[in-house]
Amino acid sequence: MLLVGAGEVGAKHLAALTGSPGVVVAGVADPAPRATLPQGVPVFDSWQLALKAVAPDLVVVATPPGTALVAARDAALAGAAVVLEKPATTDPTALAPQANDGGIFVAFQPHFAPGLHQLLAEPPAVVQAEVTLAVRRDLGYFRGWRRTYATAGGVLHQQAIHSLALALRLMPGEIETVDATVAHRRGLAETEDHVTAAIALADGRTVHVDARIDHPGTARHVLVIRLADGRRLQVRGRNLEAGLGDLATAPTHEELRREMYAAVLAAAEGRGVHPCLFPLPALQRPLEVIERVYRDAHVVRGAEPDVA
Repeated sequence: MLLVGAGEVGAKHLAALTGSPGVVVAGVADPAPRATLPQGVPVFDSWQLALKAVAPDLVVVATPPGTALVAARDAALAGAAVVLEKPATTDPTALAPQANDGGIFVAFQPHFAPGLHQLLAEPPAVVQAEVTLAVRRDLGYFRGWRRTYATAGGVLHQQAIHSLALALRLMPGEIETVDATVAHRRGLAETEDHVTAAIALADGRTVHVDARIDHPGTARHVLVIRLADGRRLQVRGRNLEAGLGDLATAPTHEELRREMYAAVLAAAEGRGVHPCLFPLPALQRPLEVIERVYRDAHVVRGAEPDVA
């Protein structure tokens, strides 16, 4: 495999890839890698050079938005299966289908958490979804391209997209209205501290979002799914890694990433598409919703922190 982008996120992929059965890291494309690289692995200044030199079966793209989608499409055109880190782009129109996009999958590894295979294979009738995120992220995290929404910063792009994308995947249909409030309290560049949103579908179903990065307590991330038959399901974990299972026995993120790589390679070999894989075209709808939230939200600045 070839890794494109050896920064903070690329390092996480390297850790998972090192223990993946049958996977060999054959190259890294990054003009200035910050991650610790496996000894002896060649480093290339560009993904174009690396694709020609390595001819990889699998490419993991972990670069910032703006280059990620271009790199992923170049890799797919070269014949590789591709895992692309979210959000890939902030422009939903950039996801208009192109040739070879079928070989690109978005890296939502928490969607491989326990119980989600069955949920995604046979989606139940969902009437409401509730996304709750409460974590602590400070100024040091929001640097470079993470500073602004336009370059893929913000709570929804960076923190809550895993659960929001999963909720919208289980609830197809046209988005009718978005009612949102975005609160800025700590001066984290243009990044907000708290987003609340009510997203209504044309048939009356709703998605509610309460996502904050100024939480002083234990981090939590929960997606509550309310079914038409009255059942209530909870997808839980620091980043949903417990799925519908027990928090105490949740798989590690490295384990979930390895499942994701194996599923992408299986799909590339014609052995079927795993229900937990997130195809690139499906990313357009979450990005359209995120765009509407930030575009239409009521913005609050300078208030005292609300940490309830």
